[in-house]
Formats: sequence, structure tokens, C-alpha cells
Amino acid sequence: MPPSATPTLRQQRLGAELRKLRDRVGLSTTAAASLLGVNQSRISNIEAGRYAVGADRVRAMAHNYTCADTRLVEELAAMTGGRTRGWWEEYRELLVPGLLDLAELEHHATALRIASVVHMPGLLQTTQHARTIFSEAIPPLAGYEVEHRLSFRIKRQAVLYGDQPTPLTVVLHEAALRMGFGGPETTHEQLDHLIEMSEHEHITILVIPFGSGTFPGSGQPIVYAHGPVPQLDTVQLDTDHGCEFIDAEAKLVMYRSVMDRMESCALQPTKSRDLIHGIAQDT
Repeated sequence: MPPSATPTLRQQRLGAELRKLRDRVGLSTTAAASLLGVNQSRISNIEAGRYAVGADRVRAMAHNYTCADTRLVEELAAMTGGRTRGWWEEYRELLVPGLLDLAELEHHATALRIASVVHMPGLLQTTQHARTIFSEAIPPLAGYEVEHRLSFRIKRQAVLYGDQPTPLTVVLHEAALRMGFGGPETTHEQLDHLIEMSEHEHITILVIPFGSGTFPGSGQPIVYAHGPVPQLDTVQLDTDHGCEFIDAEAKLVMYRSVMDRMESCALQPTKSRDLIHGIAQDT
């Protein structure tokens, strides 16, 4: 089987975690290949996410690397079962790869934490609010590009519904509630939607009011996606160049701390809902 030209984020992450295990015991790719009974290029391609690898081979590699964390090993082995391409693949020729990677990340997350200062998180946007955002993009998007992005964003929201919805905690600054994107009607609809979503047991929406007197972090939107074990957590950031994904352990610890601090600065869920309702009434 030839190497994959476009490995998914999940495939790349599996390979990266296997590389971390190898690096921790100081094995070269040549030595790792010898232990596994393959050539060195196979190890390199597996670690780059370009070569499919089965669950048994993942367990064998972890054994060769003397990894005693059985839960991590089993979760890595389970990642090999995700080779089937998800719904987002139908957009591969239509949208930039980073957006597809984000949808894949959200799909596999065991829980999501999001912080935003100016914009509503995509998972909680109404159709009209999202259309307004895309219509004001710089550089401008063609009509068909707006429709592609809009349908993609709405499909991403499926993780919040169904028999096993993904738990979601969102921290919003009050500024995001008062931006008024799309005018009063669109804003009122968006705020009503936030209130409705906050009533779901698996969704928590917290608001940092203007009068809080403090705000941790840089104000950059953050998506913290929890994996089945902490080692498989991922942070996604929006940058001028697209989506950035972070999985370095030290960075994950830092972003967990930032998210914890943001949540501690926010109003409790009931008071947050009351504030949203009050702003909606004034809109």
C-alpha cells in the first residue's frame, strides 16, 4: 500500500504519539524498524501519518518502546479504527485542510472547552449569524464559497446533538454578546439560540462581564479538545494563516490553566443566562 498523500490530523497525531514513545527511550528509526521487522522508511511514514498501521502493530511498537501506560496504548490502538473518512471529506476540494481537521478533532473529542472574546463559537452560531460572518470575510468570498462554508459549519454542530452529544463548556466575554453582527434581528435570534442551548445538560455557557475587572489570556479564540486520555488532548487556535493545532504537553498544561482561569472569572451559568437574556431584551 502506497503512503497517503494527505494524512488526516488524527492520522498525523497517532504517528506523532508513536514518535514520542520512541524518542523517550532513545531509539533511532533504524533500531525501531529492526525491532518491528520492517524497513526504516516504514517507521518514518507511520510516524508522519502517511502509512496505515493496525492496532496490533501499534501495541507491538509500544511494547518495543517499553510503554507501560496501558490505557494510552489502547487509545492509540483505537485510533487505527478511525481510518474511515468522515463526512468532512466531501469538502476536501472545497475548503482549506485546517477546517476539515477541526471538524475531525471535534468529532473525536470526548469534551470541548471554548473561549471567545469577539465572535460566537462556530458550534453555537445560528445560520444567519454565520452567513453574516462569512459575507463580511476579507478577502471577500464568492457566493458559492459562502454557501460551502455555511453548510460545513452547520454540519459541525451535529456533535452537540444525538444520543451521545459531546459535552461543551463555552466562556464568552460580554463583548461577543454585544457585537451586533447582522443587525438587531440576527443578533436577537443568536442570543435566543444561546439561551436555548445553555438549557441542555451537556452545554455550559459562562459569560465574563465587562465589570469583571480582569481577563486572563491574550483574547485569542481557543478550542480545547479533550481526548480519551490527557496525552491526546489538542488545542486549536485561529491565526491569520488558518487553524493551528497544538499538542505539546507543556502547552496543553498552559492552555488548561488559561481556560480554568477564564472560567473562574466568569459568572455562574444561571447568572450568565440572565445576562444574555437581558442583552437580548435590549436588542
